[in-house]
Amino acid sequence: MIKEKNSKPSKELPLGFVDRQERELLVRDFIISNIKEVMIKYGFQYLETPSFEYSDSIGKFLPDKDRPDEGVFSFKDENKWLSLRYDLTAPLARYVAKNYLEIPKPFKRYQLGRVWRNEKPGPGRFREFLQFDADYVGTKSLQADAELCVMISEILEKCGLAKTDYAIKISSRKITEELFKKLNITDSKQKLIVLRALDKIDRLGWNGVNELLGAGRKDKSGDFTKGANLKTKDIKIIQEELKKKSPETEDLVEIFKIFQDYNFDNFEFDPSIIRGLEYYTGPIFEVNLKFDVTNNKNQVIQFGSVGGGGRYDNLVNNFGNYDAPATGISIGIDRLVYALMQKKEFKVKQYKPVVICVFDKNSMKEYINVQSILRKAGISTEIYPGENKLKKQMEYANKIKSPAVILYGDTEIKSGKPTLRDLSSGKEKSIEIKELVNEIKKII
Repeated sequence: MIKEKNSKPSKELPLGFVDRQERELLVRDFIISNIKEVMIKYGFQYLETPSFEYSDSIGKFLPDKDRPDEGVFSFKDENKWLSLRYDLTAPLARYVAKNYLEIPKPFKRYQLGRVWRNEKPGPGRFREFLQFDADYVGTKSLQADAELCVMISEILEKCGLAKTDYAIKISSRKITEELFKKLNITDSKQKLIVLRALDKIDRLGWNGVNELLGAGRKDKSGDFTKGANLKTKDIKIIQEELKKKSPETEDLVEIFKIFQDYNFDNFEFDPSIIRGLEYYTGPIFEVNLKFDVTNNKNQVIQFGSVGGGGRYDNLVNNFGNYDAPATGISIGIDRLVYALMQKKEFKVKQYKPVVICVFDKNSMKEYINVQSILRKAGISTEIYPGENKLKKQMEYANKIKSPAVILYGDTEIKSGKPTLRDLSSGKEKSIEIKELVNEIKKII
């Protein structure tokens, strides 16, 4: 492809990708540190898997169609398709199969990593995002499923939410499996279309979902999504079944009993919780926020869940004959941060450097000496990184919100007393070098 002579690359980002600034990243670091503390307390191992997998390792579980680049970002390498991972669960299944003889059973792992989805973005929903997963592999015990819900609740409250700010919604895939039998739906592709349609109840409401269960739906942008082609009477049966108020499956009855043993009550039975991926086999859960979330235009938006998960007893078996029933939960860290920053004021410390102004390049040794003293004392410090006049240096210090500047010209160097200017109050003070650390600590 030949570029036009005067063409320049775009400064805009592709849809669904975003630049993240320091404050958001510091809040994210705070949330991640809390997650890690809880994971250690609950006995989970830390694991990292590569960003790319062979497409056939995750391809069966992709969200759309049959081509490897539908729903994921892929390329062909030496006649094999590689894909950026869509989630952290399929890579975990591959890891367990590869290391089956070496890992303990059950295997409890948690992971923090970026995932990529080639889907239509929305408010707080990106094509690249950071995800947290915690999974038990190698146990059928529903105590594991129950503890995941208790654990996520602890993480959310540790990050600053009250019990009234969120709820864990729970259902079971056994409900939809019974529905499929009742309606004689046997085609796996049709089942998946139904599941993905039902997974959008929160976002589209029953009217929109009914269209997806029927012939299909056209969204506001004009994009058409093909439906499951169910009959009206069958759609009505699904609606009635998913509006029931009490669980009738053995797995949910047992989990709710375990919740009582934990004194955990911040959950709701909701049979309309579906989870769109096909590999779930039993209890499923979603983490829903109960407070308003707004977009960048300050409009309240339908935000949906910040995470969820469930039991997937057959996923590892796709890589061979392995006895590895499993359950896990995921949280979209970036979505959670997006919402939490609207809910509360995080007291995260943004360290801004004290700036040593440059009067003469020949005095660099003296500047470096002062910088070294301050840095050894743990004070963020920098010598002005440029060759501008003092006015420009002061503009720079104000722009980066530096707490103070140090003026160290010929006169100050001869006297051994730099001038410290507090940029908040504008006050200046001539101070001996040995007193600089104490005086700066009073400012920052």
